[in-house]
Amino acid sequence: MTGPQQTLLGFDFGARRIGVAIGNTLTRTARPLQIVRESVVARRFERIGGLVREWHPDALVVGRPLHPDGRAHAVTAAAERFARQLNGRFGLPVELVDERYSTVEARSRVALARAGGTATGPADDDDAMAAAVILEQYLGGLQCRGRRSTRKRSIRSCSVHCGIAWRGRISPLSRR
Repeated sequence: MTGPQQTLLGFDFGARRIGVAIGNTLTRTARPLQIVRESVVARRFERIGGLVREWHPDALVVGRPLHPDGRAHAVTAAAERFARQLNGRFGLPVELVDERYSTVEARSRVALARAGGTATGPADDDDAMAAAVILEQYLGGLQCRGRRSTRKRSIRSCSVHCGIAWRGRISPLSRR
């Protein structure tokens, strides 16, 4: 996903709650948007559909939960299924991003906001903030791809070189 400015919706998938963030490729920033708290799948996708109609995203980004060593765990398959469902229902490109440590980063940001007295709305919620962190990781990967040097750094080493908080390979959603 390259080219002119694009609007993106990011998701931190959970069985009970889904954090949602909005971001764009021009500023390469993301912000928490809201939490979808629907246990019934049809209502969950109705809420997400409303966000898609409101924000008109060019693509969707979903966090792929993994263990610290990179192995999949119980929620990984559910998050990947959720990503396929988003693609099928809305016809938008979906990217899966390694979300290791996004919740830790989100909790830290929320705690700092609360301590500073600036926490309000979705920025005060770990799940929406985690979605923003996931989206920032994706956007950081885009930035890194655009900064390849003549030394031919890989994306992974570029993320270290550029100091971007990006922790994994960004892979397009493949149909299974």
